[in-house]
Amino acid sequence: MSGVSFADVEAAAARLAGHAVVTPLIESPALSERIGARVLIKPETLQRVGAFKFRGAYNRLAQLSADERTRGVVAFSSGNHAQGVALAARLLGVPAIIVMPSDAPAIKVAATKAYGAQVRLYDRLRESREEIANAIAKENGSVVVPSFDDPAIIAGQGTVGLELVRQAQAAGGALDVVLTPISGGGLIAGISLAVKALSPATAIWGVEPAAYDDTRRSLEAGERVTLKPEARSLCDALESPAPGALTFPIMQRNLSGAVGVTDAEVAEAMRYAFTTLKLVVEPGGCVGLAALLTAKVKPPAGGTVGLVVSGGNVDPDLFAKAIRGEI
Repeated sequence: MSGVSFADVEAAAARLAGHAVVTPLIESPALSERIGARVLIKPETLQRVGAFKFRGAYNRLAQLSADERTRGVVAFSSGNHAQGVALAARLLGVPAIIVMPSDAPAIKVAATKAYGAQVRLYDRLRESREEIANAIAKENGSVVVPSFDDPAIIAGQGTVGLELVRQAQAAGGALDVVLTPISGGGLIAGISLAVKALSPATAIWGVEPAAYDDTRRSLEAGERVTLKPEARSLCDALESPAPGALTFPIMQRNLSGAVGVTDAEVAEAMRYAFTTLKLVVEPGGCVGLAALLTAKVKPPAGGTVGLVVSGGNVDPDLFAKAIRGEI
């Protein structure tokens, strides 16, 4: 069993009330016409820190004991989880140290520091972020806050799905398909718990970088598969080599499948989001849109799709290149 339930997602929503943004559902007639289905977009680009990660981070830190809050937390992340933990820590008065790769987008490193966290940079090719974080935790007595494989993190991210289904119902749409990005699986695992509880017939599809298709392979193999990627992905936020030990069983139960998208397809989705939807979306946040635009996931004609756009923290230079068609 996963150790995470729909009741945990509802409890997380209660903790987040008044702290996290209830992001809206938006609809683009142009996109719906192109896809041949009604597409309802959940823009977590409008969430605090510019990504869904704040939800899980706040839900986890809000449950620390008084002693744990004094000793602080440590996390490792390429950016969005880092910012989510940093802001949650500031709001709750908890010291935070974030271990980040030296090649993380500068905008994400700067934002993490601005939220008040101490940043420890590391070389992702020569050093282990887990070992660094564990050493810091041992030295300071601090709590390690995982980016996805933690019940409170999963439940917090699940509030995206809770809002999505209820907002879609309020807009007169029963969701046929939900599309969401996958890295380690915290977001899609949490969303799937909420969606399947409220709308059991909805098909849930995960989308990941083609070079990091560990979830697709794991689902097909029936067990967790760990990749040894030979190249980086444009989607820096989705470069997990394996599904989580907690998230994978949830995904096995609830997902209809997973598909991979290429960097070129993601860049095209970023251009479409900017020019047509008027949204600034980071590469990892655009994979679901890429899967729709390339018909790798085909919703039923005239059906309703819930599309999670998970974050907007993109490096300005990279974004400019994508918009100019240089990627």
